[in-house]
Amino acid sequence: MAWLRCDAMVKGWLITAMEKEIRGSVKHANSAAEIWSDLQERFGKESAPRAYELKQSISNTKQDGTTVSAYYTRLRGLWDEMQCLLPAPKCKCNGCTCGLAKSLNELKEKEQLYEFLMGLDNEFSIIRTQILATKPIPSLGTAYHLVAEDEQQRLISNGRRPTAEAAAFQAAQNRNGGPKKTVQKDVKPPGHCVVCGRDGHTRDGCFKVIGYPEWWPGKNKREKGKPRAACAEVEASPIVGLTREQYEQFLTHFAPEDKTTENKAPRSANMAGTAFEEIDWSG
Repeated sequence: MAWLRCDAMVKGWLITAMEKEIRGSVKHANSAAEIWSDLQERFGKESAPRAYELKQSISNTKQDGTTVSAYYTRLRGLWDEMQCLLPAPKCKCNGCTCGLAKSLNELKEKEQLYEFLMGLDNEFSIIRTQILATKPIPSLGTAYHLVAEDEQQRLISNGRRPTAEAAAFQAAQNRNGGPKKTVQKDVKPPGHCVVCGRDGHTRDGCFKVIGYPEWWPGKNKREKGKPRAACAEVEASPIVGLTREQYEQFLTHFAPEDKTTENKAPRSANMAGTAFEEIDWSG
């Protein structure tokens, strides 16, 4: 029973690490060893076209303005896949002391170092020259750290290095669709017109109330078809709302009585709008 539990655990690990297309072809396998044998038969053999494609991708991979970390990660993925297709030969001698395997690994790492330095942007030409001039030449990991530190120094000197908190805050804002703004309800900005609903003027200056001026675009279209009222030029009076004629009648009504006037009839003013009656002072 213990073996079955361990086998089921290994099967779960293998299936979880597979892509969906590959996972469907091995889900009916009886044991983890059977799954492993099938995968090794299909993908464990050397593929010359894929190796050629990987080699071409490695030579064409450039930094192109990305960060050093992102550029190195892309190269590392290609190197690891190439290592699976073309593994380095190992010495099969019993008790070998020649150190051939170590020399082959150092040669392969040096080749990867050259590929890494070749793809860097031109702004890292100085640090690249310093690395190549170092004797002995540093390892790939050391060269990566030197270039990454040079990149950080450039960002600090240019004032463009974001802190971890700022980067996390910016990422949270991007996920949430930007910072939220507090909106006050039923609060209108100053100069808001209640007639047309626009800002910049009030009801007293709204063209819909006082009329559109002659220079207003589309004035003829707005007023086309509307009945026009007959307008007559009226002389202005000192009292707002009264014509000149009504104002004169108002003055005549309240003027002192002329004793020479033969007409003793009560005076009244015939004015449009409000009618004025004679005041009875007798009580």
